Amino acid sequence: MKFTDGYWLMREGVAASFATWVADARIEEDRLTLWGATGRERGRGGTLNSPLLTVEVFSPAEGVIGVRSTHHAGSRDRGPHFALRSDEGHAGKARASGSVLELASGPLALRVDTEEPWRLDFLAEGRLLTSAGKRGTGFATLDGQHHIVSQLSLGVGGLVYGLGERFTPFTRNGQSVEVWQADGGTASEQAYKNVPFYLTNRGYGVFVNHPGRVSYEIASESVGQVQFSVEDQSVEYYVIYGPTPKEILDRYTALTGRPALPPAWSFGLWLSTSFTTDYDEDTVGRFTRGMAEREIPLSVFHFDCFWMRAYQWCDFTWDPDVFPDPEGMVRRLKDQGLRVTVWINPYIGQKSPLFDEGARLGHLVRTAEGDVWQWDMWQAGMALVDFTSPAAREWYASKLRALLRQGVDGFKTDFGERVPTDVVWSDGSDPERMHNYYTQLYNETVFRVLTEERGEGEAVLFARSATAGGQQFPVHWGGDCESTFEAMAESLRGGLSLGLSGFGFWSHDIGGFEGTPTPAVFKRWVQFGLLSSHSRLHGSGSYRVPWEYDEEAVEVTRVFTRLKNRLAPYLLRAAEQARDRGTPVMRAMVLEFPDDPSCHPLDRQYMLGENLLVAPVFSEDGEVEYYVPAGTWTHLLTGERVTGPGWRRERFGFDSLPLLARPGSVIPFGARDDGPEYALAEGVTLRVHAPEDGVEVVTRVPAGTGERAAVFRTRRSGDELTVTAEGAPGGWSVVLAGPDGYGEPVPVSEGAHAVTLPMAG
Repeated sequence: MKFTDGYWLMREGVAASFATWVADARIEEDRLTLWGATGRERGRGGTLNSPLLTVEVFSPAEGVIGVRSTHHAGSRDRGPHFALRSDEGHAGKARASGSVLELASGPLALRVDTEEPWRLDFLAEGRLLTSAGKRGTGFATLDGQHHIVSQLSLGVGGLVYGLGERFTPFTRNGQSVEVWQADGGTASEQAYKNVPFYLTNRGYGVFVNHPGRVSYEIASESVGQVQFSVEDQSVEYYVIYGPTPKEILDRYTALTGRPALPPAWSFGLWLSTSFTTDYDEDTVGRFTRGMAEREIPLSVFHFDCFWMRAYQWCDFTWDPDVFPDPEGMVRRLKDQGLRVTVWINPYIGQKSPLFDEGARLGHLVRTAEGDVWQWDMWQAGMALVDFTSPAAREWYASKLRALLRQGVDGFKTDFGERVPTDVVWSDGSDPERMHNYYTQLYNETVFRVLTEERGEGEAVLFARSATAGGQQFPVHWGGDCESTFEAMAESLRGGLSLGLSGFGFWSHDIGGFEGTPTPAVFKRWVQFGLLSSHSRLHGSGSYRVPWEYDEEAVEVTRVFTRLKNRLAPYLLRAAEQARDRGTPVMRAMVLEFPDDPSCHPLDRQYMLGENLLVAPVFSEDGEVEYYVPAGTWTHLLTGERVTGPGWRRERFGFDSLPLLARPGSVIPFGARDDGPEYALAEGVTLRVHAPEDGVEVVTRVPAGTGERAAVFRTRRSGDELTVTAEGAPGGWSVVLAGPDGYGEPVPVSEGAHAVTLPMAG
């Protein structure tokens, strides 16, 4: 929200006060409390008729400093709150040196000089990161509404990323952003996944600990500042130090929650019925048989909305007219080696038998008058499950457990954004704060059911809405996009933005959702989709089976599905990194190359894991422009060497796209391509790319369905390359990338744990 009229004036109707000097301060062992006077005059006269802001400074974890700024402290706390994790073994250390007060947290410190005009400086290792200066701490009133306001300096060349899955320009500079859940598609400023956390290219990120609406002005009101405001009496924010983007995400996800590790089967190809298309069990069988006959390995079959009867979403009951034998059908799909997921949402239409049941039991959200809240958007007379009630959560969970007993493996948790604010929640939560937070309770409820029923490591969602902390319940997909190249590019922008907001796993509708893609769009989207964390063929009014487009689409789908399955050892290791450190599987270039300024704004290419550069093709004629960082890269599909740094403009057929292996990388290829579930270390092939002399590269291969994982160590010494294995079950091989492409695999005999090869140039 903008409060000023240019540099000098306030907008009409706005009255604002900002901390101008430190009226008093208290220093404790692990925290500071500052009282910020808002008057211009120091001394006794300045204490009259002048607001005072209470500013508390503390540290929940090393490298993280929190600031809580409060105007009036007497407001009742109604919640909800983000569940944050503090480091119990850590506390900030406060000290005073003359008029200068400081709170240090590992390499990060907040410093304030009580004799100078108000200014909170955040420093790391002697370098100023950001500061809250003249208008950095205050409040404003507009039309009777009270807003607490903070501003942090951006600095010259500072870029801002994140704030959730946003489809507007990738760097947020110059944008006004409202953190407010909305069902707005992928072509507007609205977002399904709103996260009040931004990351910068200057070594720090900022998390605003407020689950309701947070309004950001990112170099858009005061062009050197990031401003955020909430309609409240208090705001709490955390400055999170890196210095690298990966370290920022590590600390941020340690605070808000790490992503869970999805099951291996979820990394294979998913096929959906699509949304409003006609389908029954015969349709499903035709699709799954068609994929098998065309040798396209399928891992998951998904039933979208109309597995239930029209007007009865959700009643969690199969439509008997089209699926008369759901248990038998699910069993027959399982016999084909498939997992089964079904669509759900948190809304209960009036025609559903669960509406009367939920109303009678008090499990539906009510108005202030005590009536069940209803409207006709989406489903006629629909109501909303009140997930603030433990009893309502268990009631909803019981309906899902019945489906799991039928053999269902996972749920697409759609919607969760259109949450009213004129209602009363059973736990007394503030409706404005609950609007964004509702999705957290919804997805957590469903994920917990899956964990309880299927066990740790077997739970997976396909979720559309999320807020801070939602990364704990993967996977998330990009929502409703058009079937165009433009929509494909905006989807990628959103996914990279979400990854920089702490989410490790992300997907999108291959081919687009609205409309029907041209064969060219479909084939290019297939390439992109199968080089994503998770891969799902899904549409709205048209099917997404590849033979609906042309025979070449079948071939492209087959080749890239099998490529992804062979990359399972590599991808599942990247997934473990997401679980352990919060580093996303699909990574914006700035995340891997923070010291290369050319990478900072890039949003049409990405790193898949730490070692594969992917540049999807967004044009009808196959032309793509992409940037290659420094070093000798290798095209994974052709073995061609590509040298950076520099931009390249090339044209690719539908059998290829820029897919480059990083200099010095070792990419493990699995022995199977018929699915992602197998013993990943058995028969693995290591592709070695331009190793640097004297540098050891460690490659970890997860166990998968095998008994053990393996660790490979690769070291070049002059003209020789030595690879040693720890825990490898045998039968592995090594391939060297040379100036003329990939060489022949060199097999390692059963039981051997080392091999030395001559370098191929």
